[in-house]
Amino acid sequence: MASIKDIEQVADDLESLVGELRKELSNGADFEKLVSIADEIGAHADNAAQTFSSVNDTLMTRLDEITGKKPASSASSSSRSRASSSS
Repeated sequence: MASIKDIEQVADDLESLVGELRKELSNGADFEKLVSIADEIGAHADNAAQTFSSVNDTLMTRLDEITGKKPASSASSSSRSRASSSS
């Protein structure tokens, strides 16, 4: 399962990519390179969002088990899964 440490790594990667983006912008802006960097940034941001969602879902399920509440319908999480897999 993904963890907060995974998010730290993604944040480090994002920081590095933003540095590359800034460097490319100051060095004459090769638009193909800018597009490539922007795509990587988007992919890393998506990974971070998926990790947060996964951790949140796991924690909420566990809390519901502990408190005796019925878990919420999985329709909303399966909708999110379908939406994220189609992008």
